[in-house]
Amino acid sequence: MFQLFLIAFRNLGTHRRRTLLLGGAIAGVTALLVILMGLSTGMKETLLRSATILSTGHVNVGGFYKVTAGQAAPVVTSYPKVMELVRKEIPELDYAVQRGRGWAKIVSEKSSMQVGIGGVDVKNEPGLHKVLQIREGSLDGLSESGTALLFEKQAKRLEVKVGDTITISAPTMRGTNNTVDVRVAAIAGDMGMMSDFNIYVEASTLRSLYQLREDTTGALYLYLKDVSQVPQVQARLREVLAKAGFTVMDNDPRAFWFKFDVVNREAWTGQKLDITNWEDELSFITWTLTALNGLTGVLIFVLLVIIGVGIMNTLWIAIRERTREIGTLRAIGMQRTRVVAMFLFEAMTLGALGTLVGALLGLAVCLGVTAANVSVPEVVAMFIMSERLNLVVDAGAVVGAMVFITTCTTLISLIPSFLAARLKPVTAMHHIG
Repeated sequence: MFQLFLIAFRNLGTHRRRTLLLGGAIAGVTALLVILMGLSTGMKETLLRSATILSTGHVNVGGFYKVTAGQAAPVVTSYPKVMELVRKEIPELDYAVQRGRGWAKIVSEKSSMQVGIGGVDVKNEPGLHKVLQIREGSLDGLSESGTALLFEKQAKRLEVKVGDTITISAPTMRGTNNTVDVRVAAIAGDMGMMSDFNIYVEASTLRSLYQLREDTTGALYLYLKDVSQVPQVQARLREVLAKAGFTVMDNDPRAFWFKFDVVNREAWTGQKLDITNWEDELSFITWTLTALNGLTGVLIFVLLVIIGVGIMNTLWIAIRERTREIGTLRAIGMQRTRVVAMFLFEAMTLGALGTLVGALLGLAVCLGVTAANVSVPEVVAMFIMSERLNLVVDAGAVVGAMVFITTCTTLISLIPSFLAARLKPVTAMHHIG
């Protein structure tokens, strides 16, 4: 067996031009595949990180409070008790934040618009510091009462800048209109759809707007160490909260704003908690990720077809050029199975070396692009919710790609290898190339 490997390796060295050509093609396809996977993974991670930090946790403890049977507000009362229980019962938790929720009208001296409002305690929001790109002002300025953060498009539409005052108007839980004046503390770079219809205000300011108590918030956003644990944590959290005496709503995998009609038609008052996850709150993100995975799969398939056809053609040519060599080997006693094995080992060796070089090249490109902080067009930025291109290489995926391409290369060589083994020694030795 080892001798066959040596023969295969020597054959590759003897036919250097063909080896470099085919090996270069395999390396190129592998590099493209690694870059494509890095781009796809990076876009998905960036999209997921930005979306979850801006508007939802991995798992959320939200809910509705009804003063009357037909009037529901998306709030959680006595949230410190819920937060204490979460920290105690969910060891998978990385960190948790409480954030107010609302929908209001913003009025400046020049214009107005309807937006969703998030009430944040910026000192306890590590994610916002990582995701938001501040253009004017300071994110820390949002820690002061009566302050707000806008995004660039919103600031342009309202014709305001840092330091200007805007008025926020919204109905309270009891149906009366209330207003509050806030100062623009910061303006952040746009982040696609997630920044078109959302602003942030200091948490106590939002409570003042909606006339809520200090122990009331919109939802608790739970961020886990491992996102794959979301289903287990969500199921356990429902059980834990129910056992602790909280009334938990039936599972409804939709964003909270789609549930108002159903909740308002139900004849109950008081507090009910609603346990959701990021996929429930951001269904359009799931569609985007599915489309991205589908596109990646199609491109990978096309690359593999190209390399498969190239390998097949090259091996056909190689066998034709080496017909007399095959006849000589058969004449001195080499069995057909060993001829097949020799060509298979040759293809496998070429595939392994080509994919290794290609993987290293692709990895270098991914690391270089990420380190260079390459800016992306506005259309792409809206899609991935980031102005910078981030390529993330998964070592396991790269190794898997190398093994897969090497295996495909080896299997594709089976047909020409069998044909080579079936050549009669006398016919092969008298072949004129």
